Amino acid sequence: MRLRALLDTDALGLRLLGGEDELDRTVRGVMTTDLRDPSRYLSGGELVLTGLAWRRDAADSEPFVRLLVQAQVAAVAAGEAELGSVPDDLVEACARHHLPLFAVHESVAFAAITEHVVRQVSGERAGDLAAVVDRHRRMMTSGPAGGGPDVVLDLLGSDLDLRAWVLSPAGRPIAGSKVAGPALPADVCAKLAAEHLAAVRTGRRGPHRVLLGTTTYSLFPVRSSGGRSAQGSRDVRETVLSDWLLAVEADAGDWPEERLDLLQGVTQLISVERDRRDAARTVRRRLAQEVLELVQTGAAPAEIAARLRVAAPVLLPGLGSAPHWQVVVARVEWQGGDLEGGPIAQSLLEEILVDPLSTGPEPSDRIAVAHTGDEAIALVPLPAVSTEHDGSEILAELLLESVRDPLSAGLDDDGRVTLGVSASVHSAEGLRGALEEARHARRVAAARSGRVCAAGHQELASHVLLLPFVPDDVRRAFTARLLDPLRDYDRRHRAELIPTLEAFLDCDGSWTRCANRLHLHVNTLRYRVGRIEQLTSRDLSRLEDKLDFFLALRMS
Repeated sequence: MRLRALLDTDALGLRLLGGEDELDRTVRGVMTTDLRDPSRYLSGGELVLTGLAWRRDAADSEPFVRLLVQAQVAAVAAGEAELGSVPDDLVEACARHHLPLFAVHESVAFAAITEHVVRQVSGERAGDLAAVVDRHRRMMTSGPAGGGPDVVLDLLGSDLDLRAWVLSPAGRPIAGSKVAGPALPADVCAKLAAEHLAAVRTGRRGPHRVLLGTTTYSLFPVRSSGGRSAQGSRDVRETVLSDWLLAVEADAGDWPEERLDLLQGVTQLISVERDRRDAARTVRRRLAQEVLELVQTGAAPAEIAARLRVAAPVLLPGLGSAPHWQVVVARVEWQGGDLEGGPIAQSLLEEILVDPLSTGPEPSDRIAVAHTGDEAIALVPLPAVSTEHDGSEILAELLLESVRDPLSAGLDDDGRVTLGVSASVHSAEGLRGALEEARHARRVAAARSGRVCAAGHQELASHVLLLPFVPDDVRRAFTARLLDPLRDYDRRHRAELIPTLEAFLDCDGSWTRCANRLHLHVNTLRYRVGRIEQLTSRDLSRLEDKLDFFLALRMS
């Protein structure tokens, strides 16, 4: 605001004592002081309010004014309550240095002037920023020239002095203002993401305020709008594990409505970039779906290899040689089974498989994810820079460590995520085995306790590691010979021989433990095991027959 506007505000009761030619100066803030040297607390452009307690005699005015001028303040307003009037020596010193001087009537509180200036300055700056944001919104919606969310966050930093970051649901930094200073530590990002997801699941309206140490953050949801139904009509579980958030280092609880509305507009602007990111993933999703269908239908390795050659340039532009491939399988399950988990798992994998050390939605988004039912399958290319791996392979334990806490908060007490990670393969022939390996690893993870669990190929037993490479016709013949008689019997008599066999093997052949698990009398269990042996001509007291049944169940 201008000094002239202060003088024209009758409620403030200011009287100009000097500096009429300087009334077009801009006021950027206000400070009340009675220090003899307040310069170290000034940054320029302030209206300095003083009760003159620093003045002991006429000689004190000149050095006081000189220090204010060197600090480039906008003006001085001196109160009349202490001395009855503003001393002539202060008026003369201000005139010599061309510093505007106001007299403040004793009936006017400095707090009233401060409140008025702060309200006017904040309103004008917010209005200016809103206009800039509106222009930027039009730029971003019309094409990529807008510069992405980083530019918007730079505006928040430069115009409103707000440090802000965009984070993924797992706490990965996606964007940050260049004026925000050092990047947020990884543990802070993870805690903010966890707090945000927990708040979303409890239905609390944003912004959500979080105190970490001595710093308060306000968290705003960034929701995708493309192809979505209205917020009030969708199940929050559909997007809670994929929506971004805007973290602002400030307490929004004290903000006026205008500033809250502005930040909501910023989140809408960032969501434009998120929608563009989702649209860009369409090609990669289709590639993953095509490769997955070829692998699962038993297509010839040459046909799969040809499709991989098409996918490689899309996923890794400029790659000179064929990459290694790794497969990650995820399953999202909600209690009640009323929500399909496949699309949720797909969006989740697309977020968490990005390199955690990279920032931005691009260019690190180099994976292809398909989904079927409640399962999502990611095809992850790894550059084959040498015959030995360069450390870029995804490890289940590191993946789990980076996402467990935030995702557990988003899953609350009714959801579960399990992940399986294969070893890397370098050819189409190995891709089917990698898929089976990742699925086996996910089943290992599913057997563990916890909301978010993962397992890698290193954790698979030797027999499980070999199963993916058994030819399909051998699998079918082996499992049919052992298990089809039991399935037929269960179907005709509504018996439970297959579940009984699984439980008996899981209990290492212990009659008591198995009977307790199935809530059966031991004699009933013995009858069922006897019927299994009779139908299959096998003996479950023999190690060889136990092992055959165990492998048949794993391959079925």
